[in-house]
Amino acid sequence: MSHTRNGLSSLFLALSLALPWLPAWAEEPVEAGAEAGLEAVEGEGEGEELVPEFVPTYSASLKQLGVNYTMHLRGIEGSDSVSFDVRADQVVSKARVNLEYSYSPALLPDLSQINLMINDQVAASLPVPKETAGTLQQQVLDIPPHLITEFNRLTLQLIGHYTMMCEDPLHSSLWAKVSNTSELQLETTQIALPDDLAKLPLPFFDSRDSRLLELPFVFAGVPDNRTLEAAGSVSSWFGALASYRGARFPVSLGQLPEQGHAIVLLNGPASVGGIEVPAGNGPSLTLMANPNDPYGKLLLIAGRDGEQLKQAALALVSGSQVLAGAQARIERVDSLAPRKPYDAPNWLPSDRPVRLGELTEAKRLSVAGYNPGNIELPMRLPPDLFNWREKGVPLHLKYRYTPQPVSTNSSLLISVGGKFIKSLPLPSQENLDESLLAKLQDESLLREAELRLPLESLPLQSTLQLRFMYDYIKQGECRDIIIDNMRGTIEPDSTLDLSGYDHFIAMPNLGVFQNSGFPFTRMADLSETAVVVPANASAEEVSLLLDLLGRFGESTGLPASAVTVTQGEQDAELEDKDLLILATGSNQPLLTRWADWLPAQINGRASFELSDLVHRMSYWVGSDSRRPARSNLVLGSGAAGAYVTGFESPLTSERSVVVIAANAPENLVEVSAALRGGEDYEQSLQGSLAVVNGTRINSLVADEHYHVGDLGWFRYLQWLLSNNLSWMLLLTALGIGLCSLLLFYSLRARARARLNG
Repeated sequence: MSHTRNGLSSLFLALSLALPWLPAWAEEPVEAGAEAGLEAVEGEGEGEELVPEFVPTYSASLKQLGVNYTMHLRGIEGSDSVSFDVRADQVVSKARVNLEYSYSPALLPDLSQINLMINDQVAASLPVPKETAGTLQQQVLDIPPHLITEFNRLTLQLIGHYTMMCEDPLHSSLWAKVSNTSELQLETTQIALPDDLAKLPLPFFDSRDSRLLELPFVFAGVPDNRTLEAAGSVSSWFGALASYRGARFPVSLGQLPEQGHAIVLLNGPASVGGIEVPAGNGPSLTLMANPNDPYGKLLLIAGRDGEQLKQAALALVSGSQVLAGAQARIERVDSLAPRKPYDAPNWLPSDRPVRLGELTEAKRLSVAGYNPGNIELPMRLPPDLFNWREKGVPLHLKYRYTPQPVSTNSSLLISVGGKFIKSLPLPSQENLDESLLAKLQDESLLREAELRLPLESLPLQSTLQLRFMYDYIKQGECRDIIIDNMRGTIEPDSTLDLSGYDHFIAMPNLGVFQNSGFPFTRMADLSETAVVVPANASAEEVSLLLDLLGRFGESTGLPASAVTVTQGEQDAELEDKDLLILATGSNQPLLTRWADWLPAQINGRASFELSDLVHRMSYWVGSDSRRPARSNLVLGSGAAGAYVTGFESPLTSERSVVVIAANAPENLVEVSAALRGGEDYEQSLQGSLAVVNGTRINSLVADEHYHVGDLGWFRYLQWLLSNNLSWMLLLTALGIGLCSLLLFYSLRARARARLNG
């Protein structure tokens, strides 16, 4: 023990004897500090210095940051990067990276290293000794906090050399690999943001934060239908903002959260935690501090009744960009134009060709270098495109590239979601005729190509990937040098055209419900959707409703500003609507009325229809695996906790019903998590009936009872006959008979004319 530590121990011991009221935690300061992770660092002749433990408040692996592969650094200066951002209400005080990596045994230790860079500044360098080459290494690298800003780029760079003489800059021995399980850790300090509506959606949603959005909603008591509609508009807006992150909206009745941010909805004389509807006669939006947390904020959405509350919510989701100050009073919100089917901003338009420049920023359509990586264009397709007898989605591609003097394998590779589709050659100058060489502009050549992307290869959420690959031409020993003058550009006016496809799909299909919220999201504002909730809905049921509408907003990119919430007591209000029904136990009378249409029930005892699907071991997707129900299982106890099912509305043909039911409120949380999915789930919802049991999803039936959409009468007749051999044979026989009859009468008429002539 050093003199410094002995001195500190003696001092605290003397204080503890002299002051019997000294707190217990101070009696053994050294040991307590050790348990908290304090480390003793030897000084140079100055004793020891106590260094506080690194306590990360945020950590994410490279995979969580978006690197879905092992980083492979190649060449004398290979690198790969990933972005990470810092929330606006946090300041980074410490940062480090837990790096897992390996490197080539051929690297020269004196000339090679692996650099960790933040925003193009070297934060740390790793040596590459021979002793540990070729094996997995782990190293903790500290990052100077001053290098970190709001928006950051973390780069891993290999400086590699394998010889002191002339070397090939792309030699196969020049490599290092970084695992995407490597973790970035940040220790941050919270700061309080001002009460200013102009900063919305901050701090409730921060685009810099790549984690799941968890935003509590607070109601004074059990909310009425109009209040739920207002809350649904807000949750779907935040769901659209959260996008790929996903969102969860826990609900509290009559109590503010102990810490953090929350959305509070109040109408009439209601109050929560001393917060009341602001004085005045109109709807209002107020941003204030959370009384329980100096760093937390509350967004108060208030009105004198449910209609005013909806007005305030609509003002928030449609006009947050024009708000300012701590409070805004809303006089009027008008909807200028009704929505049209399939016009969701996140979905590719299906009524016209879409320009690729509409799918991403123009700067992301250009790349540089011999192997510059992918140009990625996000695509979200309407889920009901009818692919029968279609040749594929037309892609008219315009691209510009730098022709090399000599090359043989330079290509533009086209893939969708990692699946290779086609390769377009990039001819060198020696393979171009003089007319094309004369068209060179800025050393680049514009070319066009027409190709078709098979729709069956396009998942509903996918990415069109375009990659320029240039030959590296070896010049000979001591002459190899990389001249980085290769450029590639996809012209923004290239087009992808879905307008030749009809909208027609077999239902029920829980797969498209989970993936895209279809059929409810067919109208992006959910104007043709009614959500049927139990009377006196519990906090868990309201939370599930908000989670679902948040997922719909993520799919469409729009808030559900026109959704209807009801108890379903009158059939008239449910007609000509797609229905989403929530239930717990026996609290939903509508399911009792519609028991004959339900393939499952959880009401005291549980019953489930089963098909041959439960005996099929391989994973299945889509409507090619139809399995009609063949048996019914009734259980008195020991049944699964929740199910999701779909069927055609008994009130209106070609309208859909999706039921989410559980035997207890806590099981609804499992359904919400299953709909978000993730690595914990091996399967997803499919077919017409699926049971959710923790992280297990089991599809039990895959019936097809009806179709929604329109093919036109002639194509519908073609499709119908192609799926029904007996009708095809009957129609063929009738056609042959009719033709024969017409031919018979025609020949007889000609014979009579000849005889009479």
